[in-house]
Amino acid sequence: MKTIDTKAAAAAPQMRPYHHGDLASALLDAAERELTDKGFEGFSLRGVAKRAGVSHAAPAHHFQDVNGLLTELAARGFERLVSRQLAFRKKADPEPRAQIGASVLGYIAFAVENPSLFRLMFGSQRPDFNGERLVQAARSAFDDLVALAAKATGNSDPPDKDHTALVDVAGVWAVAHGLADLLSAGRLPLLHNLPEAIRNQIILKLVERVVEPVQPS
Repeated sequence: MKTIDTKAAAAAPQMRPYHHGDLASALLDAAERELTDKGFEGFSLRGVAKRAGVSHAAPAHHFQDVNGLLTELAARGFERLVSRQLAFRKKADPEPRAQIGASVLGYIAFAVENPSLFRLMFGSQRPDFNGERLVQAARSAFDDLVALAAKATGNSDPPDKDHTALVDVAGVWAVAHGLADLLSAGRLPLLHNLPEAIRNQIILKLVERVVEPVQPS
């Protein structure tokens, strides 16, 4: 009768048991860690599988290929971006201009906290931006910005129909994204090295210069 080496069995790596629906989320968590540690150049499905503690075929089974996994990760990033902005807005004054300022602060905070994911979302050609879920997630983030700008300026015209509304949306997004990109890359030390409260005050002043309420005719 074959004996079992209990010490060896205890020392052997154990596969984490997954229930249906859990593995995809675990693989996305592992993919984000892989992206953060190795960047786009070193990113691989095998690396993701190893981090998740599953077979090397598991990521391909769920996401087909590397780009499919990065596409899903980017979609998740846009959802988290909106959630971060909402968290900032909940703590801010309900006045519309204060809300859009808080949303910009949340946008920047997300980028600084997740620089690799932020670059995947806005600076990589790897995700499929024609994929339905990514399109929906990115569009929801944009629509949220449009709605905030409309409330802050009093101009409810859609930006694709009205140039003034387009200026409002593009201006706010340019401030938010420009600062987010610079700060997350450490390229603006004069602002980045300030105490957080002072840095946020300066950012809000920049937003105020861009968001101008519509003047009554």
